[in-house]
Amino acid sequence: MDAGGGPLLPDSVLYEIFLYLDHVDVLSAGLVCRQWHAVARDEFLWKELFYRYYRISREVPRHPAAVSWYDEFQRLYDTIPCVEVQALKEHNDQVLHLSFSHSGCLFASCSKDCTVKIWSNELDISLQHSSNMRPYNWSYTQFSQFNSDDSLLLVSGVFVGPHNSSSGEIAVISMENFTLLSRVRNKPYDVFGCWLNETNLISGNLHRIGRITSCSVLWLNNAFQGIESENVNVVKRLFKIQNLNASTIRTVMVADCSRDSEEEEAKPKQMPEPALQEFPDDGGVTAEDGLQQFFDDIMEGRVRPAMTETELETKVAELFVRNRTKPPELNLLSTDSNSKTKYLIFTTGCLTYSPHQIGIKRILPHQMTTAGPVLGEERRSDEFFDSLDHVIDIHGHIIGMGLSPDHRYLYVNSRAWPRDCVISDPMQPPPIAEEIDLHVFDLKTMKEVKRALRAHRAYTPNEECFFIFLDVSRDFVASGAEDRHGYIWDRHYNICLAKLQHDNVVNSVAFSPVEQELLLTASDDTTIKVWRSPRTVRIQQARKPRPRKLLFSWLMNQRS
Repeated sequence: MDAGGGPLLPDSVLYEIFLYLDHVDVLSAGLVCRQWHAVARDEFLWKELFYRYYRISREVPRHPAAVSWYDEFQRLYDTIPCVEVQALKEHNDQVLHLSFSHSGCLFASCSKDCTVKIWSNELDISLQHSSNMRPYNWSYTQFSQFNSDDSLLLVSGVFVGPHNSSSGEIAVISMENFTLLSRVRNKPYDVFGCWLNETNLISGNLHRIGRITSCSVLWLNNAFQGIESENVNVVKRLFKIQNLNASTIRTVMVADCSRDSEEEEAKPKQMPEPALQEFPDDGGVTAEDGLQQFFDDIMEGRVRPAMTETELETKVAELFVRNRTKPPELNLLSTDSNSKTKYLIFTTGCLTYSPHQIGIKRILPHQMTTAGPVLGEERRSDEFFDSLDHVIDIHGHIIGMGLSPDHRYLYVNSRAWPRDCVISDPMQPPPIAEEIDLHVFDLKTMKEVKRALRAHRAYTPNEECFFIFLDVSRDFVASGAEDRHGYIWDRHYNICLAKLQHDNVVNSVAFSPVEQELLLTASDDTTIKVWRSPRTVRIQQARKPRPRKLLFSWLMNQRS
C-alpha cells in the first residue's frame, strides 16, 4: 500500500517502466524498484514517465479529475478492462450485439442463431433466459436495448416476409416474466429502433417514390400492443423525410440532452459549421413554376449537358420537395439545459446509398406520446415532408455510432472516402479506407472535437459493409473491428490502451454502466468474452477463500 492507502503498481511493472526512461540505467532502476515507495509521489518523475511511456503530446493537460501524475499513470495501467476472465459460449452462431441494463445487473446478446439471450451479471456471469425468434419468421436478431427502468427489452431483427422478402421487425419483451408483449414492423431492418421513453419506441418505414427516390417515415409506437396486432399498431407519425440518390434513414437513436454534462477540458478544434438542410432560393419562384420551367427546358433542348435518368429523377424530386417541406426548428443550439430536450439522431445521405451523413431532428414535448393526431393531421397540406434540423457530413461510410453516458458527445465509426472524390452515380459509392476513424462530435455545439481516434481496421467493401458497434463509458471508449480485436481508448488523452483478441470479427462491445472496469465483447467466433481490469481481478482473487495445503488437510483428516 502507498502512503495514500491505495494499491501500488507491482515491482516488476515499475522496473520495466523505469527502464523505459533513457536517463535511468539498470542498476539505478533496480534500486528505485526496491525503494519505489520513496518516489511514488515524485510528480516530476511520474509526469515525465507518463508522457514518454504513453507517447502523449505535452500540450495535452492532465485529466481534470486526476489528483497526481502517479495516480493518473496508475489509472491507465490498472483500471483498463483488458484481462479476460470468462468466455460465454451459449450462442451457436455469430454474436452481433450486446446491451446492458441501466442497473448493470443484466445484459442481452443478439445473434445469427436467431435468439436473444438475457444474462445475469454476477461475479460469474450466467445465462438467465433465451428467447428463440424463429417461430415469428425471423432470420436473426441484431440489436437490443433496455428501456429506462429496465422493465422492458426492445429486440430488433430481420423478418422474412412473403416470397422470402426481408424486412425488419421489433419485439418488446417483458423483463418480469420474459413474455413477448408486442411486435412492430421496421423497414429497412438497419433502422434498428430505439426507446424514446419508458413505454414508447421508435420504428421506421420506407416508401419508394422512384428508382432512387424514397420517403422514410419514423413512427412512435406504444410498447403495450397485442402480439397478433403488429399490422394495426398503436402509433403516431413522428417525421416524414425525403431520401435522394438511393439513401435511406438508418440507425436511429435518441440523445437526451437534458442530462447533466460531464466536465471535459479538451479544447474543441474549430471546424466549419455543418449546414442545415437547405433548398436553393430561386427569387420567389414557386416549386410548381420551377418544375414546369425545368420540363420546358428539357423539351426545348435547353438542358446541357444531357442529363442521365438518375440525375433527372433527383432534380425533379428536389424541385417537388422545395415548397412541400416543413422548415427546420430554430435555435437548435441554444436550448435551455434544464428543458427536456431530446434529439433523434440517425444516419442518412444525399449523394449515394452508403450512409455518409448524420441527421439530427429535435423531438418536441408534444411528440413524445402517441396521444393526439395519429397520422400527422396537424400538418398543413403544403408541409408534406420534414426537413432536418442539422446535418453533419462525415465524408465516408458510417459503420457505427454511440453516445457518451451524459449524451453530450456522439462517437462515430466511419471508413473514409478518398479526398476530393466525385460521386457521379449514386449506385457506385467511392471506395472506402480499411482504417476506421472514430470521430467525436459535441451535441451542444454540433462541432467535431479532438482528432479522430485510429487503431482498428475493417476490410469489407461498400456493398458488404456492416455495422461495428461501439460503446462509451465515463473515461473510455471501446469498439469492435474486423481485424479480430476489440479496442479501448482513453477519452481524455485520445490514446489506444488495449487490444482484446478474438478468433474472428468483433461486432459489438459494451461497458457496464455502473462499473467501467467491466467490458463485454461479441464476435463472429460465436463467443462473448468478459474483460475486467487488473485492479478488479486482484480484488476478486483476494476475496476468494484460499485452499488449504494438502499436508494440513491430511493431518486434519487423520485427526478426525
